[in-house]
Amino acid sequence: MTYFTIPVQKSFFLQTLFTSLVLFLFFSPLHAQEQPPASVVVTKVTQEAIAETQTVIGTLFYDRISDISTEVTGLVDEVLVRQGDQVKQGDILVRLDTKLLDSDISLKKTRIAQNDLRMQNTEKNFKRLEILYKESGVSEKDYDDARYTFEDAKLERQARQDELSNLMIKKERSVICAPFTGIILTKDVDTGAWVQQGRKLVSLGSSADLFVKAPIGESLLRFFNKGQKLSVSIDALERKVDGIVEDIDPVADLKTKTIFVKIRIPAQGIIAANMSATVHLPASFEKNLRIIPRAALIKFQGEDFIYSIKDDKAAIMPVHIVSYMGDKVGVDSPHIVAGMPVVIEGNERLRPDQAVRVTGEK
Repeated sequence: MTYFTIPVQKSFFLQTLFTSLVLFLFFSPLHAQEQPPASVVVTKVTQEAIAETQTVIGTLFYDRISDISTEVTGLVDEVLVRQGDQVKQGDILVRLDTKLLDSDISLKKTRIAQNDLRMQNTEKNFKRLEILYKESGVSEKDYDDARYTFEDAKLERQARQDELSNLMIKKERSVICAPFTGIILTKDVDTGAWVQQGRKLVSLGSSADLFVKAPIGESLLRFFNKGQKLSVSIDALERKVDGIVEDIDPVADLKTKTIFVKIRIPAQGIIAANMSATVHLPASFEKNLRIIPRAALIKFQGEDFIYSIKDDKAAIMPVHIVSYMGDKVGVDSPHIVAGMPVVIEGNERLRPDQAVRVTGEK
């Protein structure tokens, strides 16, 4: 796995020199003076105790995957999902044909009805002989035979009722439903297929159990704790989310000494397993950093800059980012101080030394 790290901090002298060259070569002060005052929105730089971060590429995966099988043998009548579909708990995934089961159920109900008639008749006969037996009107054998016939009819009815219940369970389980909310990862059967008991039908990944597996060097392990919040970017979707450290792999790679961190992220709709995600990992203990919104950043030739306001003019300044925190970043550039105004709206059109008019502050 390749690591992507934040470049080492340049000296303040080199940063200032680079800024001066940018101003001289690419931004003409004369041109900037000719521009009308630009309307901008600003915010104030704050300061917090934040750890530096290191950027690595992790892999998305579903921690809870169910290979859903059939409990009964039968013919697939209908498959209601396709690979990639999102389903909710209880949604029907597959139906098996139940025509034969329905026929057996109907026959079993008829047998139970016949047995009920027989049981009613044997019960009447038994009660009649019971009265006569008490009056010595019939022999003990005739009484015992009548009681046995009645008890046997009751047991036979119970047996048929149990058989019917078993058939009803089979019919119920001929409709296969989603055990939890998730995404269909694979569809392994189609309409018309004959499936045996235990045959895999679909594979379902739980939307509520989406994780990123990110590698870290063993030297960074001391900066991690379970429950820690990390910033995660899903690259393909250009989406940023907050992740929570759920677990740390207890076994390091024997050769590279890499350890994997398991990071839980919120459900994201349709996400393919094994997609990449950028994770900003802590690479130091907390220290005081200046905090600015990402909206304040502008890029030039791969370097990060911000605009501040000085004497009602735009002042461009380089920044060295050492920590990513969702929609904010932490910087350790000495010339960026708490309370300094930075432009967060309108900065994409500014030029150094251009006159500005502050129209709002957030």
